[in-house]
Amino acid sequence: MNQSGETSLDPGGEKRPPGLVRVLGPRIATAVVVGNVIGSGIFLKPGNIAGESGRFEVIIAVWVFGGVLCILGALCFAELAAMHPQAGGLYVYLREAYGRPVAFLFGWTEVFFGKPASIGALSVAFVGSLSLALGGILSPTAQVVVAIALVVVMAWVNIVGVLWGGRLQMVVTVVKAAFLALVAVVPFLLIPFVSESVDVANYSTTVAAKQPELTAQIGVVLLAVMWAYNGWHGVTPLAEEVRDPDRNIPLALFLGIGILIGLYVAANFAYHGVLSMSEMEASGDHAAEKMLHQLFGQRGLAAMSAVIMCSTFGAINTNLLQAPRITFAMGRDDVFFAQLGRVHANFRTPVTAIVVMAAMSIGLILAVAIGKYLVSGSAGGEEAALQIYSGDAASQKLLPRIVASLKNDSIFSLLTNFVIFSASIFYMLGVLAVIVLRFRLPTQPRPYRTWGYPVVPVLFLVVYVWFMTQIYLNNELESRTGLLFIALGVPVYVAYRLAARRRTPSSAER
Repeated sequence: MNQSGETSLDPGGEKRPPGLVRVLGPRIATAVVVGNVIGSGIFLKPGNIAGESGRFEVIIAVWVFGGVLCILGALCFAELAAMHPQAGGLYVYLREAYGRPVAFLFGWTEVFFGKPASIGALSVAFVGSLSLALGGILSPTAQVVVAIALVVVMAWVNIVGVLWGGRLQMVVTVVKAAFLALVAVVPFLLIPFVSESVDVANYSTTVAAKQPELTAQIGVVLLAVMWAYNGWHGVTPLAEEVRDPDRNIPLALFLGIGILIGLYVAANFAYHGVLSMSEMEASGDHAAEKMLHQLFGQRGLAAMSAVIMCSTFGAINTNLLQAPRITFAMGRDDVFFAQLGRVHANFRTPVTAIVVMAAMSIGLILAVAIGKYLVSGSAGGEEAALQIYSGDAASQKLLPRIVASLKNDSIFSLLTNFVIFSASIFYMLGVLAVIVLRFRLPTQPRPYRTWGYPVVPVLFLVVYVWFMTQIYLNNELESRTGLLFIALGVPVYVAYRLAARRRTPSSAER
């Protein structure tokens, strides 16, 4: 397809299928990075983070450290994106470095687990803020029902073709970033007028951390922080639609992540300046709303809830926009059902992929909600669950901690932790791909080369290995579930390849 969007011809004069057009410039690419990341994490995670660590100096250090970790990853992904400016992003890098089976497992996890879990978590966050703005009138069951209804509505909107284009995405990103910046500075702007708007003593308050050891605290806090930063590589799946990708993709990654670090650190100083550590912990998923409630009363809480609803609503739509790029790449490679990568003849949208993601999102919301109900005291399921595995020594140690996660963590926290653990495995493989491809394809053109190679990718990998170890040891439910979903992709891939061979016996497999 040419720049005007017309179908092009191959050398034989036959029409080729329409392709993607490079129309996104550096500003929109940067907006995609920032807009893809700012969703719910910076608003909903700080309260839970306070309970995990209990000390401001540890918390703010991890927020900065998480941003630096994203920059290290961006230095590596920038080289890969400049080498392979194609739709699919990380899927393409994994395919080039390790072959189609590994790339398929990433696509499988992302399309059938990662993105649906993100959509589910964002929907739960949206409804939670709605309930808070309405005075908490929605029961937990009602919140689950409304969250499911939201997923259905958003899926339908995307199916019928109401998609946000690049310029609209930039506008939405500016609005979200402006709101977040306003939240970060309002308490300090009020100091001359409201003497108690910011209390410096709050920064030194503490609570008893849930995790006794500092390394465990950092690991669990980093898990929450990385949800807030999740999607920092979000422009890479759109690489086939970015102008001058050799320059604009690295620029968008570095500039976008820099903006995010500044906004996130400033917001945390605002939260902790207004609320003590015990107040932060008690706020749970609603620290931002509690901060504005303390400053402006019910009107402030309602305003913050509206901001979070707007932000999460946009993030849901972003997830429903991005995932089809992955299915598009998988369908083009014939590693999974081609139908997932096709568009509807009338709506011009990937209907099947959207329906599958919506169904998986609803399934995950229901699964976690039912699990929490079964282990709740009212259901009497906790003792029953523990008795089922009472004869297995390993289960006697593992199951109580899994039950505790279901009982004590919110649906939002559980879904976001699922996403980060499984996604982190493929982030590690993506960064490792820089080293692998340097050895496998040393002469391939690299318009952008990772600064600080090989120290940068090695440092990223060392930190992530430690991080993943901490999560595996301290978040059994999320880590085991993530590994299970990835493992389920292996027999699916094998079965599909065997079926493909029967259809086309001569097809080659990488």
